[in-house]
Amino acid sequence: MYIALYIVLGLVVLFILLYSIAPKTYMVSRSIDISRPKSEVFDYLRSLKRMDEWSPWAKKDPKMEKKFSGTDGEVGAVSYWKGNKDVGEGEQEITDIIEGERIETELRFLKPWESTSDCFLQLDEVDDNKTRVTWGFAGKHKFPMNIMMLFMSMDKAVGKDFESGLANLKAVMESRA
Repeated sequence: MYIALYIVLGLVVLFILLYSIAPKTYMVSRSIDISRPKSEVFDYLRSLKRMDEWSPWAKKDPKMEKKFSGTDGEVGAVSYWKGNKDVGEGEQEITDIIEGERIETELRFLKPWESTSDCFLQLDEVDDNKTRVTWGFAGKHKFPMNIMMLFMSMDKAVGKDFESGLANLKAVMESRA
């Protein structure tokens, strides 16, 4: 009887310790230089509908269900998707646009698990015909996901997708006349 109690107590203490040291937030970003003027890249990126042309997740499930609401490229526009196990279900809403500089969105995953992240596309002019695009997102790990993050890296899990997406974006933008 006492052994079982000590085991349960030990597990509770271990659980509390893991929770206290587990990461509570995450931030992942990647950048790429694109040989196109900043204004052209910005005008292209503000469209949620065009995101499927370069998004790595669109390639993981080309048959995913998509719905759009609001005015594409404006604050309040929403892109909804429902796809296979690789892309899940969720929506992305444009929450702020700093004209010519930054597009901010809220990414809401509904499946396979619920989470919300703040995403951004930041554009910086390298020179007249070269633009640095930084794509990133940040958020908070909810319990018990934060404990799982002791054994996983959000950067490793999503970073390669961001790199792939940015490489796709570069190819699309630099192939435009």
